[in-house]
Amino acid sequence: MDRRKFCKTTVAAAIAAATPVITACGEKAKVAAEAEASIRAVSLNGGEIELTKAMIRELGDAMTGPVILSEHPEYEGSRKIWNGMHDKHPALIARCLSSRDVAQAVNFARDHGLLTAIRGGGHSWPGKSMCDDGIVVDLSHMTNVEIDTGNKIGMTAGGALLGNLDDAALAKGLVTTAGVVSHTGVGGYTTGGGFGRLNRKYGLTIDNLVGAEIVTADGQIRYVSAEEEPDLFWAIRGGGGNFGAVTQFDFQLHDFDRNVLSGMIVWPIEQAREVLEFYADWQGSLSREMYTGPAMITHPEAGHVIAMEVVYNGDPTQGEKELAPLRAIGKPIADGVIVQDYKVLQTHEDGAVAHGIRSYAKNAMIGEFTQELVDDMVDAYIADPRAGIFTHTCGGAVADYGATDTAFPHRDTQTMIVFFTGWMDPAEDEVGKQMCRDWHAALEHHSLGYYDNIEQEGDTRVARNFGPNFARLREIKAQYDPGNQFRLNSNIEPA
Repeated sequence: MDRRKFCKTTVAAAIAAATPVITACGEKAKVAAEAEASIRAVSLNGGEIELTKAMIRELGDAMTGPVILSEHPEYEGSRKIWNGMHDKHPALIARCLSSRDVAQAVNFARDHGLLTAIRGGGHSWPGKSMCDDGIVVDLSHMTNVEIDTGNKIGMTAGGALLGNLDDAALAKGLVTTAGVVSHTGVGGYTTGGGFGRLNRKYGLTIDNLVGAEIVTADGQIRYVSAEEEPDLFWAIRGGGGNFGAVTQFDFQLHDFDRNVLSGMIVWPIEQAREVLEFYADWQGSLSREMYTGPAMITHPEAGHVIAMEVVYNGDPTQGEKELAPLRAIGKPIADGVIVQDYKVLQTHEDGAVAHGIRSYAKNAMIGEFTQELVDDMVDAYIADPRAGIFTHTCGGAVADYGATDTAFPHRDTQTMIVFFTGWMDPAEDEVGKQMCRDWHAALEHHSLGYYDNIEQEGDTRVARNFGPNFARLREIKAQYDPGNQFRLNSNIEPA
């Protein structure tokens, strides 16, 4: 199977026609003629642009998928993204059904100087997969996943969710590193780096990326790999969405028994210091098969707790032996670590961060789990059901790569701490955000940088965060996106 052609000719789904959707279909074009003569849009630099009916019709004629304008009944649903904090109204949404559709939408955006957002799964925490008054290149209907069992490759369309990838691979007895919330989009998650519960064994998701199809700002559909356009392939492995719209990811898969020793151990928050002090010494000696990460949260039933997430990717008998010292610490109020389907933990957090939640997050890449860090984690704990901190454990295979081997530079960190707040009432927005900022500020001095996919205000620190890779990233940006068309991200300006 030719992986390069997998996503280029996606069969167009049947999409209900209603005014004012614009496509090449004659009846829909007739309806489009009844729409306003022009619509207002915004340029890359914030200026006003008039898009005439003829311009929009031209895009509709070029695409297989529809162009959705504000009066269309699907517009409201199409502009909604995961984080309810962001209520944005694009001028038009180009719903793409193939790589060719993506190329046509990118060409249109570039030719008319439009502010451009790329939407995959729509899970951007800062809301950058949607925009006001610009164009959204919407890949969310491109969700195909195909498994090449002979070569152990998962060919994944740019709009697929992590749950789509997990389901398809696990059904074949295979897996790769995927994130911790199954309704996260593959696209933004991967180009940012890709932390997951298997990264100590298999590396980050980008370490399992063997090739990708990407539409660059010139509208070209390119296949990139270690052999083909290697600079661009290097850049999309950690450089975020700065270099184009990735329409296909080819992941290396690994043999996997989906019944793994996994689950949560929970202690009351009063035992947090004891648990964290033990963890700080213990985690450095763990095998690559063992993934553990502490969280400090307010549980609706258990109250204020410290919890330890556990996944052992290997023989459960050996995993039980390795886990025994942790189980002996303190007096847990719950121990749910058993041999169970990997998907149980992979979907465990889906409900807590369901679509529509209003959420704010910050993060810190931590070089070493020190006593001072433990003290600060305990002292800074916010006893509020809207707030929590979680960790993504590094080390193992993550550290097999050097800081400059991929665009993602933070290979020498032991963990990433995510500061999370979530609520539903818009009246709590400022309180929720400030809680998160305060908690982060109390621990920020331990940080070596941030994880691009989560950080809300990383734009002003992008050079420092990419460190030794920043100059090269700017040069590659200048080659493939000299006009900075793809700027709604932790933006790297072209050299």
